Amino acid sequence: MVKIRLARAGRTHDAFYRIVAADQKYSKDGRYLEQIGYYDPDKGLENANIDEELAIKWIKNGAQFSDTVKAIFKAKGVIEKAKKAK
Repeated sequence: MVKIRLARAGRTHDAFYRIVAADQKYSKDGRYLEQIGYYDPDKGLENANIDEELAIKWIKNGAQFSDTVKAIFKAKGVIEKAKKAK
């Protein structure tokens, strides 16, 4: 199963996260299928950078997303766009 989740990057005490589509069996910060965007928690949910076309493609293909990614997608309006595209 493919999951859309966060992969941690950055330095100690200065983290940012990549939003990635990864197979469920891959490690949290390891291998992934495709990078969808990135999220800096210091800047907030609204300032996350997302490639909406890739996100919608993975949602259409049945990818599940984590709670944090769901909140980011809601803040950016990606979930509504994916529902309209179906």
